[in-house]
Amino acid sequence: MAIDATPGPPSTTAPGPAADVPLPAPDHGDLGLGRLYLRRFRRNRLSVVGVVLFVLLVLFGALSGLFTSYAYTDADFTALTQPPSALHWFGTNQGGNDIYACAVHGLQRSLVIAVSVSVLTIVVAAVIGSSAAYFGGRVETVTLAVIHFLLIVPSFLILALVSHRLAGDWRVLVAVLTVFGWMPTARVIWSVSTSLRERDYVTAAEFMGVSPPRIILRHIIPNLGSLLIVNLTLGVVATVLSEIALSFLGFGVQSPDVSLGTMLADGASSVTSAPWLFAFPAGLVVLLTVSMTFIGDGLRDALDPTSVTGSAGGRR
Repeated sequence: MAIDATPGPPSTTAPGPAADVPLPAPDHGDLGLGRLYLRRFRRNRLSVVGVVLFVLLVLFGALSGLFTSYAYTDADFTALTQPPSALHWFGTNQGGNDIYACAVHGLQRSLVIAVSVSVLTIVVAAVIGSSAAYFGGRVETVTLAVIHFLLIVPSFLILALVSHRLAGDWRVLVAVLTVFGWMPTARVIWSVSTSLRERDYVTAAEFMGVSPPRIILRHIIPNLGSLLIVNLTLGVVATVLSEIALSFLGFGVQSPDVSLGTMLADGASSVTSAPWLFAFPAGLVVLLTVSMTFIGDGLRDALDPTSVTGSAGGRR
């Protein structure tokens, strides 16, 4: 008996659950840049520690003044050069000023100076460095000549003289530190921008008639984001150290204002007899510089695709 092997019409019966083809699982490997950078940053434990330390320092400077009845200008003449106690948590200095209140205000002042100078320096360096690279020719030559000349000038001596003659106002200190601090960063930005000016999106913008300032601000500087962020973070450390050095030598913040540098200068002469005068501001300086250094290293690894740590952070 012959068997009919002719295939029949396709069945209209829906396949059962066993025959269902599973849908592909969503791919979680495609992360946005922000999430990818955050993921890389979090894999660096020291950078996370740096963020925690910096947040605690900011909270200390912003809120700790609420927990004392003393201002940094108040003097307790019944407690001159007294060690830490229940009344004066960090002790007092020779004038009876509460060291805790002075430390809170000094940290605020140093942070304001450091962040302001770092932001202004990055802005000035980004505009000048990228403009020199984009325009090229005589503009580039003159700009680099000015940068190289200012780099060999003894800027610290000029900083000391200018800030001292202008009465040590912290706003003047911010302006002086910015004027004499943008050159190294501008040199690095110029070096990187020389390759960005040859990119296709810059050429396309030029063919479309986009003005040079708009090309610099919209197409070149945004592509320097990772470099600017890292330099901004590490610039805070450099500014803190510069402000401390100037104030320690008497050329920075002047009395009656207080910064960490002035507190270190006041406590340096009594390290053995009254160590708390030096120990507390020195501890804040160490914590601030260490935290910003850790954050800067973490940002550099997270934003640099060639970094070994950053590349490892992009994989599970």
